[in-house]
Amino acid sequence: MNLQPTLSNQFITLHPITINDFEALYIVAADPLIWEQHPDNLRYQKEVFKKYFDSAIESKGAFLIIDNRTNEIIGSSRYYELNETAKQIAIGYTFIARKYWGTNYNLQLKKLMIEYALKFIDTVLFYIGKNNIRSQKAIQKIGASYLCEKDNSLIYIINKQDWNF
Repeated sequence: MNLQPTLSNQFITLHPITINDFEALYIVAADPLIWEQHPDNLRYQKEVFKKYFDSAIESKGAFLIIDNRTNEIIGSSRYYELNETAKQIAIGYTFIARKYWGTNYNLQLKKLMIEYALKFIDTVLFYIGKNNIRSQKAIQKIGASYLCEKDNSLIYIINKQDWNF
């Protein structure tokens, strides 16, 4: 499975993230309200965000989210923890600019990533901070089921046989 394909639909395009994308992505990430429910709620600070960004580059599974209408970078997400033996992968480390909250964009992002992943694996996991109610509600809206709690995160799951969004 290629962890950094270019994926697109009518709303967004996902491009593999590169080292040159730091400043443009940080402009979006510098909003403290994006991170207020996140376990690392200081990620809006440049030096803290740099660690997040460096881990995205090292993951070789991270994307920029581009709004197809404006061609603006609106956030980031990634694939991680690919386990080909268990046929599962995680999707996460996602953030989207606040002006896109409550719109169809997060759904379109997850749909693109889930549908691509399910071509190769059977299970998609989402690790969400216990206090991140906003993300918990969003992932439940697309049909993910609560699986368990681990390391201060709630784990949600989507199985290939149950995906029908």
